[in-house]
Amino acid sequence: MAAPDSTATPPAGMTGKPGPLMRIVKNQALAFLLVGGVNTVLGTVWFVVWQVTLGSRFGYHFAIVAGYLCNVLCAFAMYRYLVFEVRGHFLRDFWRFVIVNSGAFAVNLALMTLAVTVLHFPPIPSQLVITAVTATASFFGYRDFSFSRHKRTGTS
Repeated sequence: MAAPDSTATPPAGMTGKPGPLMRIVKNQALAFLLVGGVNTVLGTVWFVVWQVTLGSRFGYHFAIVAGYLCNVLCAFAMYRYLVFEVRGHFLRDFWRFVIVNSGAFAVNLALMTLAVTVLHFPPIPSQLVITAVTATASFFGYRDFSFSRHKRTGTS
């Protein structure tokens, strides 16, 4: 078995030793994408569960909010500990993650309202399409902002 390439540069200037997922997936960017895929599926499953169980009583907006709340901490932990295992800046990383995630959430909510209320599309297929769009945008936000460890130059 070949050893991981120790000269590989993590995406977006991230630092820290590779996370446990790197024992299986030797490429950190690929590991990041895999966790993103798992989180996307998990978030969609949470939406479907809430929509099917309580959507008829509380509406699809409730399902979106409940699904988001159930998924955000899990997603943060998986990125932080399985892929990059960054150290320090826990609260800064978390709040940056929440900013990116909340932006995707707000876009999701707006697009769902447009799709379901204005265009009269069904909620579950609409959510599946919108998730693909927001997941792609979120990847770049997490990579370049949430877990970024850019080195500062000069004096502070």
